[in-house]
Amino acid sequence: MSENDKKSIFKGPTGPLIFALTLAAGLMLGRGCDDVSHRKTFMGSRISHILDQIEVLYVDSVDREALVDVAVDAIINELDPHTYYFTQEEIDANAESMEGNFEGIGVEFIIKDDSLMVVSVIEGGPSEKAGVLDGDRIVEVGEVEVSQEKLDNKRVMKLLKGERGTRVELGLVRSGSFEHVNVEIERDRIPIYSVVASFVLENEVGYIKINRFSATTAIEFEKAMNEIELEGVNSLIIDLRSNGGGYLNPAVDMIDLFLNKDEEILYTEGNAVARKNYLSRVDGEYKDWPLAIIIDENSASASEIFAGAMQDNDRAIILGRRSFGKGLVQEEYDVPGAGALRLTIARFYTPSGRAIQKPYGKDVNYEHDQIDRFDSGELYFEDSIKVADTVIFRTKLGRPVFGGGGITPDIFIPINNPGSNVVLSELVWTGAIRDAAFSWIDLHRNELPDNLSESSKIWMDINKGGKATIKRVVAEMEMVWPESSTEEGREGIERIMNRFYAQVIRIVEDDNGFYRALYEGDDAIERALYELLEERRFGSRDGRLYLLPEIEPNQSDSLSQTLNIN
Repeated sequence: MSENDKKSIFKGPTGPLIFALTLAAGLMLGRGCDDVSHRKTFMGSRISHILDQIEVLYVDSVDREALVDVAVDAIINELDPHTYYFTQEEIDANAESMEGNFEGIGVEFIIKDDSLMVVSVIEGGPSEKAGVLDGDRIVEVGEVEVSQEKLDNKRVMKLLKGERGTRVELGLVRSGSFEHVNVEIERDRIPIYSVVASFVLENEVGYIKINRFSATTAIEFEKAMNEIELEGVNSLIIDLRSNGGGYLNPAVDMIDLFLNKDEEILYTEGNAVARKNYLSRVDGEYKDWPLAIIIDENSASASEIFAGAMQDNDRAIILGRRSFGKGLVQEEYDVPGAGALRLTIARFYTPSGRAIQKPYGKDVNYEHDQIDRFDSGELYFEDSIKVADTVIFRTKLGRPVFGGGGITPDIFIPINNPGSNVVLSELVWTGAIRDAAFSWIDLHRNELPDNLSESSKIWMDINKGGKATIKRVVAEMEMVWPESSTEEGREGIERIMNRFYAQVIRIVEDDNGFYRALYEGDDAIERALYELLEERRFGSRDGRLYLLPEIEPNQSDSLSQTLNIN
């Protein structure tokens, strides 16, 4: 921070107060440290004295805790983008998705027309056992009527969630018959899965989609691997697109499955933290499986560790676009009675020594990075990829790789043409396509065949089929349906219909069906299949499979020419 910036913060009538509170917050966040030197003790006494004087003598009344919160935020903002202070409420909310479960009744729902509708009942959960059906309307929770105006997710979750073993009575209106049904449900632990899809694609190639790295991800992954192996799979595509990361240990456990014992996975190091090396602990059960890993600009943290370790060990071919670039290690420290501080203490490095973290600091607009990638053309053209580190690192077999801003894939897959995305993006981000899918199923539930497909009569119906339905939704949103007379328009229509159909299948079947339908003809998956099935990419060495350097997609000379290194 410049001297001018410092002056601007502390000048004005509230300057002394902000200065005092900032120092106070620093003291609060440091209470758990072992350094109890005389200087810090003296500073603590001084700050406490100043705060006491402000609280007693200041011209206006002050909320001491609220002002300390403001000061804490100011301190955090001076550090890296991933150091964060959490309130207790935020800690509780984050814990559910990262621990892999929550306690409740086990339904997915949407709020539509001031009604609480059950989209799907979680298999094996308490609602299924109690007889709740997809399409039911929840009109009462206990004695509370919930079908009314001002119904929101927060209120619904407060009513439906509860400790395991507690009971709640629901009043339901059954779809189609409009019969009123009362059921009593005993709340239980409901799993939140991070491995959201696993199935066989073709010719003994499996596919696994992971959307985050939670406490249960490694267990879920091994289960999925065992299941697809029983179906004859012997090579694999792992999809980490839009996986923002999470816990490190599940990623390390998963990497173990594909390496020989004592191979490098990553290391961490920081100013006050000694280097820690992570090595594979066993000979992996799947060390002879050819692998393809798909990443994109939203793959971060543990996703990048996984992809980076596989790339540096020449264990997999990486496809997609340059990953996010989040390579900082956080440790969480309790702030007694006030939340927790997630503090960056070290950096991640891949086995070759690459730092994953992209640049940040005073002259870098960190939050603008994704827009910068769009504007530069990096998402569409391989020769527009920018890496911050000019140093060439080498994989185990000598392939050149670069650090300083995410993992650059071996094979670049551009994003789809943005011109065909406008209507679809609006449908997805507003939730309109999800709501339309549920409404369509709810309206035609009794007409749906056992195996709904895109050629099913009900889906193809000119008046009430899929295309007619979503076109009406687009018109209601005052958007323009793509023009079918142009190639771009036809592509746009195809993508809208593909997403709408996939959303319908998610409700009718499950996430496996959703991703299978969604990624039909997907460029990255098609290219990964080609690399695994058609190209001789892998060979054996030292008792496991390696990606062969002599046929790597980006040769040493061409890579340095196609990447803009700055």
